[in-house]
Amino acid sequence: MRQDLEQRVQRAVDNFMQGYGCCQSVVAAFADLYGLDDTMAKKIGAGFGGGVGRMRMMCGAVSGIVVLVGLDCGQTEGADREGKSACYKVVQELLAKSKQQNGSIICAEILGLKGHEKATSNYIASERTAEYYKTRPCAAKVESAARIFAEYLEQKNRK
Repeated sequence: MRQDLEQRVQRAVDNFMQGYGCCQSVVAAFADLYGLDDTMAKKIGAGFGGGVGRMRMMCGAVSGIVVLVGLDCGQTEGADREGKSACYKVVQELLAKSKQQNGSIICAEILGLKGHEKATSNYIASERTAEYYKTRPCAAKVESAARIFAEYLEQKNRK
C-alpha cells in the first residue's frame, strides 16, 4: 500500500485514540481528498458514534466507509439511477469485506453485547479511559475500516 494511504490508516487510529468517534476517525483521515477540512469531517461523522447515536446499530467505523464512498462516487443528480447503483455496489462490496474481517458490521455484535444492552436510549458517551481502550475492539475496527477504504482507493487508482 502506498505510504500516503498507510499514513491515513494510522491517522484514523490516532484520531480514535485522541477521543474521536469511530466514524469521525475514519472520515477525517481521508476528508482532504474530497475538499473537506478536518473540522467539517469530524462534524459529519459525529452522530454515527456508538453505532449511530450510541444505539449500537451499524458500527461507526463502517459508517465512515459509507460516508467516504458517498464522497468518492456518490451521485449528485436525483434521478441518476446508474450513479446510485454504482455507489451502492461499492458500499456493499466494502461492507462485505468489513463483515468478513470483523464478523459483523453491527456495533452491538462487535462489542459482544447481549439482550437489553444491545439497544439503548442512553446517549451519554463512554468516558475514554485506559480501561475503555483496553476492553474495546474499536481501535482495531477503525484501522480495519480505514484500511478497507485505502485498499479501495489504491485498487481504483490502478485502473
